[in-house]
Amino acid sequence: MVELGKLNTLKVIKFVDFGLYLDGGGDGEILLPVRNIPAGIRVGDELEVFIYLDSEDMIIATTETPKAMVGEFAVLNVVEVNQIGAFLDWGLPKDLLVPFGEQQKPMEKGQSYVVYLYIDAASERIAATTKLDKHLAESSPYFKEQQQVDLLICGRTDLGYKAVVNGFATGLIFNTEVFKPIKYGQQMKGYIKRIREDKKLDLCLQLANREALDELSQKIMRFLEKQGGTSALTDKSRPEDIAAQFAVSKSSYKKAIGKLYKQRLIVINKDNISLVK
Repeated sequence: MVELGKLNTLKVIKFVDFGLYLDGGGDGEILLPVRNIPAGIRVGDELEVFIYLDSEDMIIATTETPKAMVGEFAVLNVVEVNQIGAFLDWGLPKDLLVPFGEQQKPMEKGQSYVVYLYIDAASERIAATTKLDKHLAESSPYFKEQQQVDLLICGRTDLGYKAVVNGFATGLIFNTEVFKPIKYGQQMKGYIKRIREDKKLDLCLQLANREALDELSQKIMRFLEKQGGTSALTDKSRPEDIAAQFAVSKSSYKKAIGKLYKQRLIVINKDNISLVK
């Protein structure tokens, strides 16, 4: 049996005018169209191919690699919306369907969305959904605090940005951790800041380790000296104001000025911070 929606390694069993056939085991002979046949291929050779259903719902192979496969999250663009649902460009001739019932909100042509690819149980077709939560784990025993991870920004809340973590889990980047512009659908590196008691993941874009805090503390001291000893950037300042000056999160900034305060190098006032005279 072949795996629909994924890469399979199959053996060439015969050539025909319109392509060649691969041994699909229990799924029978699977056509690879002539346009996809690599040069120099012979009967008995093995090919790595992607398996999907064509416009007539027949199993077909291609040597083209789609933008995403079953079980993966991806950012895909809507090329058409009709009475069936929304159709996405996923890099193959037949566009990928997002049924209306699998749309978190109505999808619009020309817009890009974070989707998850799955096999529809009723039709056995490859489909996509923007209802991501049911396909995301809240944590994993393999995660550790301060671990670097791959993030895909998939939503926005009042608290911060939701992200797909390493392609299977979900986490949150709090607003206080944001020090640069973040967009829906953006992919980036991040870190596990904290694994909470409920196993949910708090994320950050940079680690506030000792070396980083020391460097930031020195930057703050130099900045204060240039400003005549006083700065309006406090632990109550907006994250974007702190990011604009120091390119760090508000959380990291608060830790750095807290460290300087404990070292009695600065005074933290209601509306500013200042060097100790």
